[in-house]
Amino acid sequence: MKKKKKKLPKRGPKLYNRIILIGNLTKDPELRYTPNGAAVSTFRIAVNTRYKQGEENKEETLFIDTVVFGKQAENCSEYLSKGSQVLVEGRLQERKWETDGQQKSKFEVVAQNVRFLTKRGAAQKNETARGGTPVPDETTDLEPF
Repeated sequence: MKKKKKKLPKRGPKLYNRIILIGNLTKDPELRYTPNGAAVSTFRIAVNTRYKQGEENKEETLFIDTVVFGKQAENCSEYLSKGSQVLVEGRLQERKWETDGQQKSKFEVVAQNVRFLTKRGAAQKNETARGGTPVPDETTDLEPF
């Protein structure tokens, strides 16, 4: 006796939300903890884009808020500082809130991977000022939800 295959419902096209950025921190990361103890670090990176308009070379700078979770958040807070260069991989997220009856929103990157790109010598100088622990080559950690 042959078993009949169940027909699965048709699914729409798969959506893809992925962003990769390289930029410099505009200030030191801020570390906090959720009520259940998960580490959350936030920082802003400046990303430069160069392009040519006619015969003129132009440059545009975007300032992008970034959120990191878990052990990776603690590492970012410990080893990164204003001016550090990083590569951030993650997804875009829109945050919405209301202030004085006005709806507000902003986009931010929820980082899944942060790579420290600051030169080794600069990172090691920073490391000794912060306690002498070695700087990790790269960290990866998925967000806790």
